[in-house]
Amino acid sequence: MEPSFSPQWPVLTIGLFYLFIVNTATFSFFGIDKWKSRGKGERISEKTLWILCLLGGSVGALLGMSFFRHKTKKTSFQAVLAIIIALQILLARFLWFT
Repeated sequence: MEPSFSPQWPVLTIGLFYLFIVNTATFSFFGIDKWKSRGKGERISEKTLWILCLLGGSVGALLGMSFFRHKTKKTSFQAVLAIIIALQILLARFLWFT
């Protein structure tokens, strides 16, 4: 008897791989921007960091903010990030239950 094949597994694997890559990139961008904020070059724009978060890098952003202690005092940045995370949670809930 052959094992049953579920077409959901490849999609799940690709999705998890994508999330790993985008969160690793987002975490790295927070580290690079922190390093550049110490006068070592042109900064990464907040817009770029927000786009990375919107693309699924919210966990990497939260970890990067905590690890590098970067953007932790800028409430306007944190507010936008909180909105992005809330929207992602709503989207995930919608997709999971439909």
